[in-house]
This record gives sequence, structure tokens and C-alpha cells, in this order.
Amino acid sequence: MGSIPSPDPIRLAILVTDEPLPSVVAKLGRFDAIFTSLFRAACESLDPPEPLESQLALTAHDVVGAGDAAYPDPDTIDAVLITGSRYSAYADDDWIVRLTAYTRRLLDEGRVRVIGVCFGHQIVARALGAEVARSPLGWELSVTELELTEEGKRVFGADSLKIYQTHHDAVLAYPPSVIPLARTELCPTQGMYVPRRLITVQGHPEFSQFMMTEMLRVRHAAGIIPDGPFEDAMRRATDKHDGVAIGRAFLRFLWE
Repeated sequence: MGSIPSPDPIRLAILVTDEPLPSVVAKLGRFDAIFTSLFRAACESLDPPEPLESQLALTAHDVVGAGDAAYPDPDTIDAVLITGSRYSAYADDDWIVRLTAYTRRLLDEGRVRVIGVCFGHQIVARALGAEVARSPLGWELSVTELELTEEGKRVFGADSLKIYQTHHDAVLAYPPSVIPLARTELCPTQGMYVPRRLITVQGHPEFSQFMMTEMLRVRHAAGIIPDGPFEDAMRRATDKHDGVAIGRAFLRFLWE
């Protein structure tokens, strides 16, 4: 991929919807730092490489349990990224309802672009009127290959992708207003796209092997993930994944 013209960096607000495990925070930082690392790697993988600061001006906003004041004024930003979370996007907690309403406002107004990752993907779907619920097919975990649609192949610049997964909730059907990007057997709604408005993925391009294995061990020890899915996921946790390629797709979306 060639260099992206950038007269001024895109002002991207990261809406932080959870806290990583303490061991992950100690090694990698919180989710805003983890996504910053992903975007830095994506910028460095451009041809020629670009410094992150020439492409993006990042800010972080913790919206868990927060009121309206936690959200950036849409007039001061160009895009938002909604992170993953342990919480359920279909819940009616005040902050989740507020986040859904804010996302719907951005999509309705049409100027500020929206990126959704995992929980963020589900929040975008909910804002568009789709049903989000506990997946009837169970957990989807660890490095998983996506079957891309033709538009997905174009958007991601690849014939297939592998991405870390960690979800038991899912978007049950795509909203009619979006372009589907990918599917798997366990989750047919893996990504959504509307040019210059939104892009989402159900998986985690920002995850690393360390993050995945820490999450698996902690949730398995707590009885959240059963033995079978845990053992299968651990076997695939060291597989190659395409997080940086997805980061580049996010950059292309922001500059299109």
C-alpha cells in the first residue's frame, strides 16, 4: 500500500469501553495505548513508512459509567473508534444506552466516521437497529480465519484474513444499510462497511498472543470459558494473524 496523503492528521477519538487485565496493563498499557501501538505499526508498514503523528491525532475518552461530558464534541473530531469490552452491547446500562445514542447521532449526522471493534462492532449494529444477543453458536475464540466477501477482499486488500476473536455475543443479522465484509461458521456477521461512514470488525486486530493467552487463562480459571473451547483456543493462539493489515484498512477508510 502506498503512502496516504495527510495535509493534517485525522483527529481520531478512541472511546474506551473496558479495562484490560492488570497483567496486560502492566506490559502493554490500557486500550488506548494498545490501539495506538496498532496504528503505529500500520503506519510503519506503509510504503514508504509514515510516522503515526503525520496520519492520526489520537485522544482517549473513558465512557464506562460516564455521562455526556466524557464524549468528545463531534465538531472537534473527524472519527471515533469504539473498543472491545467484556460488557454486552445489548444491555440497557445507562452508559451503554448513552454510547449507542452517541454512535447513532454520529452516523445520522454523517461527518464523523465510526470504527467499531468487537463490542464496538456490536454497538454500531445496535445503533443501526440490528439485534445483538448471546450467540446461539457459542464462544468464538483465538486466531480465526475469515471468509471475506468480494467487498471485504477489496477493503482489506486480501483474499482472506486471520484475526483474534473473543466473543460470546454477536450481531444476529446485518442491518440493511451496510455492506457485509466477512463471515465465519460461528459468526456470519464479522464486519460492516459504509464508505466514508463506518467500518467494523467482530474480531480484535489489536490483540497479541500475550493478550489472548492471558484472557483465555483468566476466564477459563473463572469458569467462564469451558474446557473444550479453552483448549482449542490455546492451540491456535500462536497462529499468525493479520491485525496490522486490518489497521491499514482502517487508515484507508479514514482517508477515503
